[in-house]
Order: sequence, then structure tokens, then C-alpha cells
Amino acid sequence: MKKRASIDIGSNSILLLIAEFDDGKINILENESNVTGLGRDLDKNGIFIDEAMDESFSVFKVYAELCKKHGLLLEDVVVTATEASRVATNAQSYFQKIKKEIGFEVKIITGEAEAYFSTTGILFDDKIIDEFITIMDIGGASTELIRVNVPKKEIIHSFSMPVGAVRMNNWNLEGTLKENLGNVLQNFQKDIERVKAQKLFCVAGTMTSLGNIYLNNKNFNESEVNGLEFQCIEVDKMYSHYKDTTSDEFLKQFPFLGKRSKTIYSGIILAKNILDKLESSDVYISTYGLRYGTLLAGEIKNDFIHGA
Repeated sequence: MKKRASIDIGSNSILLLIAEFDDGKINILENESNVTGLGRDLDKNGIFIDEAMDESFSVFKVYAELCKKHGLLLEDVVVTATEASRVATNAQSYFQKIKKEIGFEVKIITGEAEAYFSTTGILFDDKIIDEFITIMDIGGASTELIRVNVPKKEIIHSFSMPVGAVRMNNWNLEGTLKENLGNVLQNFQKDIERVKAQKLFCVAGTMTSLGNIYLNNKNFNESEVNGLEFQCIEVDKMYSHYKDTTSDEFLKQFPFLGKRSKTIYSGIILAKNILDKLESSDVYISTYGLRYGTLLAGEIKNDFIHGA
């Protein structure tokens, strides 16, 4: 069996996947997620702040040891970075340091690449039998919406909106959330019309966390949440129920959130607004996403590299 590793660097979390796979079957060896908030205060500062870079660097060192433990060469690990890294002016210099001092070569990918790899990842789920689906990937700094022809594995339409759970939280703290979110949704109204769907297929940390909250899980349970379906009205209920809940209260009730407790309610607000705009009635949660897509691909083509 082939053995590969992929790392997904988002504006909120850094994910590692190590797996053996062959003939359409995957055996997961390591599946790690750490919230480092690399994109915190990005819109205000335009850079990754020192604290976030230090926390992320420590995570990269741990991931490097896990890869070595499984006999993988660090230069062969597929490492991708998304929206926050496209925006931060010091991203390239930071990733050069990662390559020099640790050994990972980070590639900043385009929004189109995010859509492609998220689609590849979620379509690995053989429980999806619909002919056409719309995928929602809420990250920390951006949200991708993707309309897919499943039998053909063809992306019909996709777009990336510059809003995610971390950005929402920053806007909320600044008192500009309603205005900024309204502007983003208005700017992408025509795109949103093209991907409307009754059932929305959701990947990434915000929505998988909402799935565990829906199940009232204290610990993150991937096997329970992968393939979970519930009605969108449940997100409306979370929006109302947790409106005055502090991050400390979220953490106490749902320890699996960790540092995500600081941004989870902003993620709930964003999810509710997008679901309303899409006129969706049902949600399907998948734990397969971008890092599964990049792991299966094994490489990042130049066309998918931001600024190439």
C-alpha cells in the first residue's frame, strides 16, 4: 500500500493526515488537528503575528516527527496553505523558515485549487449517491461553495468568498460584522444563485464542530459525525440558543472545541446566513475535505499554486 501525508494550513487550524491507501481504500494512520489561529487579526495587521507563528511552528515540529515515525520524507509531504496565506504579506518568508528549519515545503494554493481538492476529498465518501451536490467549506478566512456533478466528478461552478469563522470573529469584535458580511453576500449573490441546493454537503472544522455540538458530544467523534445529516433548522436553534454563550462556556460544555471555542459562534452565524441564502433545508456533514483531496493527488500542480 502507498503511504502519504498531507497538511492543510488554514487561518484557524493546521491539519495533518497520514494514511496508507490502495485501490480506493484508505487506512488512516494519523489524523491530527491543532488550532493555532494563524490568521488572527489578519485584516487589521495584514501579516501573521509572532504569537500565532510561534504556536504554528511548534505544531509543524510535532507533525514532522509523526511523519518521520512513519518513514516519510518531509519533502514528500503535500503541504498546502489557503486564504490567510494568500493575504498575509509575511507568509512567504514564514514558510521559507519552515522549509529551512523543519523541512516542509509549503505551497499556497488558489481558491480554485481549494474547491478542486475539497471536491476530490468529499467524493471519496461512497455514501454520497446524489447526482448533483453543493459543497460548503467554511474555513477561517474564506468559504468555498462548489456545485458538482457527482457521477462525472466535475465541478460545474465554484467560488471563494473572503469570509470565514476567524474573519467573522474579528469583525464581530470590531463591531463591523453585519455590514461586512452583508457586503460579501451581496457581492456574491449571482454566484450563490447558481449553487442553491436543498441539501448542503459540508466539510471543514466549523461544520464538523457543529455536527458534534448537535450530537452533544464532549469529545470530537469523527465516526459519529462523518455522514451525519440534520435539518438546517438545527443551525437556527444553535444560533438562538448560544447567542449569549461565552467562549469559556462553550469550552466547558464542549471540551473538544479547544481554541475553536473563541470563534465557533461566529462560525454558527456565518453558517446560518449562508444556509438561508442557499435556501437549504438539510445538512450533510463530511470529515473528508481538502487534506484528503491533496493526499489522494500526491502533488500540487503549478496551475493550482497562488501567484505561479
